[in-house]
This record gives sequence, structure tokens and C-alpha cells, in this order.
Amino acid sequence: MLTGDRHIRAAFDQELHRVEDDVLRMGSLVGELLHRAVEALKNQDSGAAAAVTEADAQVDQMHVEIEQRIITLMATQQPMAGDLRALTAALAIAIDLERMADHADGIARTARRLRDSTLLRPMVDIPYMAHVVRGMLHDVLEAFARRDPVLAEAVAAKDETVDALHHQVFRVLLTYMAESPRRLSEALDLIMVAMRLERAADHVTNIAERVVFMATGRMKVLNGEGVHG
Repeated sequence: MLTGDRHIRAAFDQELHRVEDDVLRMGSLVGELLHRAVEALKNQDSGAAAAVTEADAQVDQMHVEIEQRIITLMATQQPMAGDLRALTAALAIAIDLERMADHADGIARTARRLRDSTLLRPMVDIPYMAHVVRGMLHDVLEAFARRDPVLAEAVAAKDETVDALHHQVFRVLLTYMAESPRRLSEALDLIMVAMRLERAADHVTNIAERVVFMATGRMKVLNGEGVHG
């Protein structure tokens, strides 16, 4: 490889690493927002909930900046096949992370609506769902950083745990709705929170699929109920 080509390659690799580091930072923030949103709901803390909504705008901006840099790299550097997989995976992952942040914002908005209500039941299952989802996100970002398809597939398998918790919350809240029709609106709000966490876990599965693609070149559906699009 000629000296000029080596310099071009080194500059590309550096920029690709920057993009991947930014995706990891974005993912870390999204995991924090999911945790903070559910804690705001649990503690009925409208101030903490409002802070989550404000931080969602930061995630949106990170997504825009990552997307613009990836498009520029694709247009100007003519990446090879492996590089192109890494760039398209990073782009898709950023989209899933942005949508997960939207779910955190939705949970925060619910927390603000319920700030003056007596919660139907102690917050146990929903915070545990959030804990599992955040752990899945942490692990799938680790798989992305290491280009580890085995870890990515293991993360996707945990989606079944979130699905089971979602069904459990739904069944319990249906019982409350039948016993206390006047609390229907609050029960529906909590059902929506559980659904948002379940959808967030589906987005983690999408990310796991992209990691497998980036590492192996194969698109593999890891969860037939994932969110695609």
C-alpha cells in the first residue's frame, strides 16, 4: 500500500472509530434516560421526568450528527465491504437508540401525568422490566464495541424475559381495571409504560441483529417480534 493510501486508510479508520464511540455514548445516555424515566414514575417526581424530556432532545441531536457523518464517509471515502457494513450498522443502531429515547420520553410524560395520583400498586414489575432492558442495552453495546455476534445473540434471547414481564404487568393491571373502573385511565397509562419498555427491548434486538450483520455479513432475524422500521 502506498504511503498516501495508508494515510487515507488511517484517517478513515480514525473517523470510523469516532462514529462508533459516539454511538456508544448515545447508547449509554439512552440507557440512563430509560432508568431515570422509570424512577421518576416510581417516585412521582415530575422534575426528574421533565429532565428526561429535555435530555431526549440531546439524543435527537446526537442521532442527527452521527447520521450526517456516516453519510459523508459513505459519499467521500468509498468504504470497502466490511467498512460499509460497520457504517450501515452504526446508522441503523443510532435510529433504534433514538426511538428508545422516545420511549423514555413517553414514560417520563406519563410520570408527569401521574405525579398527583396514588399509584395503583407498588412499582416493582415495571422497574424490574426497565432494569432488564437497560442490562440488555449495556450488553448489546458491548457486543457492538467488540464486534461479538455470540454476545449479540445472547442479548436478543433475553427479550423473552421482557415479554413475560410485559404480559404479567398487563394481566395484573387488567384485574385492577375490572375491580376499580374509576382508575381505568391510570391503569391504561401503566400498561402503556410496560408496552414502551417491551418495545425498547425489541429495539435492542434490532441492534443485536445489526451487530451480527456487521461481524459476519449475514442478516439474521433474532426475534420475529422485533421492531423493523
